[in-house]
Amino acid sequence: MSFAELKTYIHQQLSTLYESTEIQSFYFMLLEHYGHYSKATVLVQPENNLPEEVEQNITKSISALQSDLPIQYLLGETEFCTYRFFVDENVLIPRPETEELVDWVYNEYKTHHNSLKILDIGTGSGAIAITLKKLLPQAEVTAIDVSAGALAIAQRNAKANEAEVNFLQQDILTTSSLTQKYDVIISNPPYVRFTEKAEMHPNVLRYEPHLALFVPDENPLLFYRKITELAATSLVHNGNLFFEINQYLAKETETLVRQEGFTQVILKQDLSGNDRMLCCKK
Repeated sequence: MSFAELKTYIHQQLSTLYESTEIQSFYFMLLEHYGHYSKATVLVQPENNLPEEVEQNITKSISALQSDLPIQYLLGETEFCTYRFFVDENVLIPRPETEELVDWVYNEYKTHHNSLKILDIGTGSGAIAITLKKLLPQAEVTAIDVSAGALAIAQRNAKANEAEVNFLQQDILTTSSLTQKYDVIISNPPYVRFTEKAEMHPNVLRYEPHLALFVPDENPLLFYRKITELAATSLVHNGNLFFEINQYLAKETETLVRQEGFTQVILKQDLSGNDRMLCCKK
């Protein structure tokens, strides 16, 4: 099978499940992962034939994709802010919106040359914490998560990306206080209400960890409330709290942080035009 024939085959097999642009992305990702072919090679030499082993691996992968398995879990890795991260079903797959949140923090502190203490709450794969450590090497970064499985992946990612991050297993909802002061506290906590399940792709519902996704309809801001309470006493003067937020609860989240005494509240939209990020100052 040639590159061109594979392209036709993968579109035929997946066209009822995925958008054409997404299938095109799968095509390049599978060729890079199993055959180490660059996108340029694939585009310039479409008649190149695949080795039998590579063809078999890609064919099996297409079958897995037909069962809604996210390609990131299939390949065991994903890209976030140009860095490679291992992922499995213990962690959420990092989203482009979260890259925007990290970029916001970086732009706020890229000219800050003094020591900087950052806390990432609910780190998952470690994408936020590790990327901030790479971008702001002067920072002392701590990351916590309730899941031992997630922390194992995060520690593996820190080692692979040569980033020194202090990881702690901790349930934020049962934490009464934090042990030190931070310049920045950042979190992308669970925020999807159960009533919003219908809007989600089946592969998210079937494979990604619900512990990291969902909150009760009757108390959707429970993580934000707890983190804001802790941040109120654990941020230094003029320290910043950054959240990724539920687009449908932006005003409610803003009200919550103001009630805890935070000021200079800024809501920011993602590239899709949804209220997705919030920053406030203590």
